[in-house]
Amino acid sequence: MTGFDILSLISETYTVDELGQRIPKENRRDVFCRAESVSQSEFFSAGRIGLTPAYKMVLATELDYGGEEIAEFDGKRYAIYRTYAPADGGIELYLQRETGVR
Repeated sequence: MTGFDILSLISETYTVDELGQRIPKENRRDVFCRAESVSQSEFFSAGRIGLTPAYKMVLATELDYGGEEIAEFDGKRYAIYRTYAPADGGIELYLQRETGVR
């Protein structure tokens, strides 16, 4: 892909209601990224442990990532199953479609 894409990073915080139940609240923020296909070796390595990689998202700086576990790209939700910070800067987020990711 050329240019940049928008990736929504989603985290959850919880409040407690009067009954003591935890109520989730989504916190969403958008970052610029470059969407890439996962490599063949990444696909097979992840597949050996039951993961199904979909994308590698490259962010320009590690400061854009705050430890979120859910991402939304092109209208679909993904789990972030792995990150990698290359020596030349930035950060790579590896996404997979997962049952139960709301």
